[in-house]
Amino acid sequence: MEITEEKNIKGKAAKKESFSSKSPRKKTITRLSKLKYEEKIVQIKRVTKVTTGGKKMTFRAIVIIGDNKRKVGVGIGRAEDVNLAIDKAILNGKKNLISVPLTILSSIPHVIESSYGACQIMLRPASLGTGVIAGGSVKAVLELAGIKNILAKQFGSSNILNNAKATIRALVKLNEKIELGKTQSSRKSSFYDKVMKKYNNVKFNN
Repeated sequence: MEITEEKNIKGKAAKKESFSSKSPRKKTITRLSKLKYEEKIVQIKRVTKVTTGGKKMTFRAIVIIGDNKRKVGVGIGRAEDVNLAIDKAILNGKKNLISVPLTILSSIPHVIESSYGACQIMLRPASLGTGVIAGGSVKAVLELAGIKNILAKQFGSSNILNNAKATIRALVKLNEKIELGKTQSSRKSSFYDKVMKKYNNVKFNN
């Protein structure tokens, strides 16, 4: 009996050594949770909802999140506590990140207009050293996206959330316009190759 037990122990030890000798696989995918983002709280508002038992008070937080390079998003969070509402808004912003088309001068290649609700936004490229000429939530979105030279104008309503969403929609439109231009003609594709910044293909996981 003792000899068989010793053999079993030796067999288990040999299996452990064989598993440990195997080289681990290298993962090149960078996860979204490991990346560092900057947050900017744009608005914290107290919201009351009338129910049968009375009024229910909650807080709504609007947070803009970005990496100052290419990614930006707008998040909304609602909770009974302010800190919990901010945490929910940050998680929502990380889920709704978009990629921003940046030129070599840290600007945008074209003039673009967009609207969300009663808010209208116009974004215009600018030369080096101009800065971010914008106001309110539009400026926060453009700065956290990594754009350093741009002119922006708001029309219509001055709603903070709608202006931020209109800016995001304008940047999405700009991405679609660039992708469409590359397929239309070789002249446009060569123009975008010269003007746009080049990035390595990195996969983002939620």
